[in-house]
Formats: sequence, structure tokens, C-alpha cells
Amino acid sequence: MQDFKGKVALVTGGATGIGRATALAFGRRGATVVVAGRRRAEGEEAVAALEAIGATACFIATDVTRPDDLDALHRTIVADHGGLDIAFNNAGYQEPRAPVAEQDGALYDRVFDTNVRSVYLCLQHQLRLMAGRGGAIVVNTSVSGLRNPNPGLALYSASKAAVISLMRSAAMEYAEKGVRINAVAPGRVVTDMMLASKIMDMNAVAAGLPLRRMGQPEEVAEAVAWLASDAASFVVGHVLCTDGGFMAL
Repeated sequence: MQDFKGKVALVTGGATGIGRATALAFGRRGATVVVAGRRRAEGEEAVAALEAIGATACFIATDVTRPDDLDALHRTIVADHGGLDIAFNNAGYQEPRAPVAEQDGALYDRVFDTNVRSVYLCLQHQLRLMAGRGGAIVVNTSVSGLRNPNPGLALYSASKAAVISLMRSAAMEYAEKGVRINAVAPGRVVTDMMLASKIMDMNAVAAGLPLRRMGQPEEVAEAVAWLASDAASFVVGHVLCTDGGFMAL
């Protein structure tokens, strides 16, 4: 198991789903974990779960669509912990299904502010903290950013494609400064956001995957932990698909 003892790890959107599972994966490996999210009750429950396994953790209320919140988040991490070693930029939003012509500008702003601008701003903060001293950053994208399997989710798919491009550019710029940046691209993983997309027949969806089952948040978390660890020391600018074989179809 990768050893994160003595390291400080941040997870945005860390209170539920893949974020929560990743926070726990970091905590099990010895990291001090900062959980960031909008909903305090869920964030504090995630911290309690981390403390129950012996991890050191805290919750910082953060709306990733607010630049001032992101600035305060990273300043607090430095003030309280002295720096940042690992970041998982995970917070995301998926719009209600609708054809492109039926979507509006406000929805566009919400999707791209959450899924793209927040990652851009987080990367700026994190790279300033890590450049020259080292660190690992993982961003959460989606197989939808590589191949859109979801009619009615054009904004989500476009935003995830943008995040992949942003990640790769930053990875090339900062690899020589000791910061490794990579991405995970989940497929059909059982999370609240996936369930909210109103997929009615889970069995039919699972049957269409080579593994013949849906993924679990913990399986994505293990991929994130590996990318953030020294075991992946030669992996830079990569998109790791945790998708049950969807991209191989």
C-alpha cells in the first residue's frame, strides 16, 4: 500500500461519492486529509469516518464556483498544515438531461464554473504551492470527455473534455518542476450524481459493460491513490479510465 505518511492531501467535493471514498483511501495510507465541500453536515460526517480509521482530517466549507472560497481554502491549508502535497480536484456538476437547443446560458455557466473554472483556479493555487517542492495532482474527469455516451448531457461532456485538455497542458508545463498531474475518467460508477441522471435500468447498463457490472466509488479511489503515489512516479499527463471496459468497446 502506498505510504502517504507526513503528507497533506486535499479532496474537493470530498464529502460524498468518489470524493469521500478517495479521502478515506488517502487517510488509510497515512495522509492528513482536508475535505472541502459545500454541505457542512456531510463534510463533518466524512471527517468522522476518517477519524474512525485513525486518520487526521478536517472539513473546510468551500463552494468551488466561488474564487474567494478557493483562495481561502488554499490559504487555510498552508496556515494550518504548512503546505500541500496531494490534491484531488473532484468537485463536479452534471446538468439535467436536455437537448442542446433546450439548454440556456445559466446552465452553461453552472456546468463550466463547477467543472472547468474551478479546476483551473485550483490548479493555479496548487501549482504555486507545489512547484519546486514537489507534489501530485489528480483531476476527476469522465469517459464522457473522451467519448460522449450520454445524449442530453452535451455540457457535461464538453466540460470534461476541456478538463482533460487543461490537465495535459498543466502537466507538460510543471513536470520538470516536480509536480505530476494526471486524471481519472470514471465510467458507470454508482454515485448520487449518476443516480440523479435518471438511468432507469441499471441492469441493462451493467450488461453493456465488459465487466457486466457497475463500478463503485472505492474502485475509482484506488486509482486516484495510485496516481497520487510514488508508485506512479513516471506517469504524467495520463487519463486513467476506471470504466469497467467501456472505452475498449
